[in-house]
Amino acid sequence: MRAKLFYKREFKAPKNESFFLFGPRGTGKTTWLKHYYPDALWVDLLNPHEERLFSMNPELLKERLEAYPHQKYVVIDEVQKVPKILDVVHGLIEEKKNIQFILTGSSSRKLRRGGVNLLAGRALWKNFHPYTAFELGEEFNLSKALKTGMIPLIWSSGVPEDKLQAYIDLYLQEEVKAEALVRQIGEFSRFLQAMSFSHGAILNLTNISRECEVPRKTVDSHLQILKDLLLGYTLETFQVRAKRETSSHPKFYFFDPGVFRALNSTEAEGPALEGLIAEHLRGWIDRQKEKHELFFWRTRAGLEVDFIIHGPQSFYAIEVKNNKAISPADLRGLREFKNDYPEVTPLFLYRGKNPLVKHGIRCLPVDDFLRKLDTFL
Repeated sequence: MRAKLFYKREFKAPKNESFFLFGPRGTGKTTWLKHYYPDALWVDLLNPHEERLFSMNPELLKERLEAYPHQKYVVIDEVQKVPKILDVVHGLIEEKKNIQFILTGSSSRKLRRGGVNLLAGRALWKNFHPYTAFELGEEFNLSKALKTGMIPLIWSSGVPEDKLQAYIDLYLQEEVKAEALVRQIGEFSRFLQAMSFSHGAILNLTNISRECEVPRKTVDSHLQILKDLLLGYTLETFQVRAKRETSSHPKFYFFDPGVFRALNSTEAEGPALEGLIAEHLRGWIDRQKEKHELFFWRTRAGLEVDFIIHGPQSFYAIEVKNNKAISPADLRGLREFKNDYPEVTPLFLYRGKNPLVKHGIRCLPVDDFLRKLDTFL
């Protein structure tokens, strides 16, 4: 089946307020914006010429805008390339109330540094994710998603494995090396590979430091770079009204299972599946009007639940297994968690074909859950 040129995305832009739109490279931010804001004044800071012009003279934005007095939308693509332009945007938002500014980025590192104007809350912060199963519809294929991930740039490629490696090299060369984020790119490459074995697992930075043969402080810094480049994230342990002693270490995930599989030399389909679910849940949380958070649960005694969604109106405990059958041991963590939190809705996701209810727990095929996420949560 031939892939579509454009898939309708689940992301909903604010109607009138200016906003930051952040997501890793290749997730389709620019494609989406050009589709929905075809008449916007566009500033492409990935273009070296544009970056150079605005770096020397950020006020050029105001001059350009003066040439279009009836312009309603302004898109600044990869705004982190010229952080000083945000001072100009700030002034324009105050001056021109009828213009909506959309500021995209694939790295928050420069913007998070001290002294950078984040518009003092005058622009919302929105996240853009890889494809979801719902967005792809009939073209969604779970096996493909687990092998090559769901980054739009990769999904539509005829040679996704090669494209994935090029994607990783792009980040290493253009983001990490070019921005001088690390002193030795080879050292950071070893760190990336070591982190791939921590995907979906409790994070032990001391062990990673030992494996990479670099100081623990350097590993901490490298992990923050991964987070700032939006390539990875951590989940904290759920501790609301905790009745048991819980683990103090977070879990780590790369943002896309394809990136994880490209870095990991093993046939680790289980962690890939967990990461795919995690990214879908993060996308769901970002689409909610009220604030929700994603956690995991693990006790000192070893009881664990992969994901906890906690919000004003929603409370879910979700366990994921890459198995076609369900054993009583698979459900133990969910059952114990529900004993502690009777109000929670437990869900068990597995690779079987039929929905079931076991011990009061709804068990769903992963494929069904991903395709119809909003009906289950």
